[in-house]
Amino acid sequence: MTGTREVASRRSSGRRQAGMSLVELVVAIVVVAITLTGTMLIVDTTTRRSADPMLERQATSIAESYLEEILQKAYLDPDEGTLCPAPEPTRPLYDNVCDYDGLDEIGARDQNGTLVTGLEAYHVEIRVDRNAQLGSISGSDDVLRIDATVTDPLGRPVLLAAYRTNP
Repeated sequence: MTGTREVASRRSSGRRQAGMSLVELVVAIVVVAITLTGTMLIVDTTTRRSADPMLERQATSIAESYLEEILQKAYLDPDEGTLCPAPEPTRPLYDNVCDYDGLDEIGARDQNGTLVTGLEAYHVEIRVDRNAQLGSISGSDDVLRIDATVTDPLGRPVLLAAYRTNP
């Protein structure tokens, strides 16, 4: 009979070692949850930051567009032949560089002042400096500096500057 008891005790000890206890199962679930949480945080951060370069590039493109529009305008006012007279009342009437000084728009707009769909969250500011200096050229009669600042939806500004000289 002693042989039967040994076999039975071996079987019962083998059964105890074959499965997981409740404590081991809970520890395993906690470890997996922590690992998945860390992985998801990394994926979330990467996804959020992947949009950042696109927003910055869009803000840069908006600033370039505004500067291109401004630089195509006359240095002197075509109506009066003077530099920086009183600005025109609306953007579609702007006919010289200085008319853009102080332009402050919420949302990127085209030359007619129409809001561009999808760019409503950008903020555009234009400043024209009559006292700019470009190398040996300086003063309000010779050179103007145009600063275009575009703030993206996350609140980060992009500043582009251009110079316009008197022809």
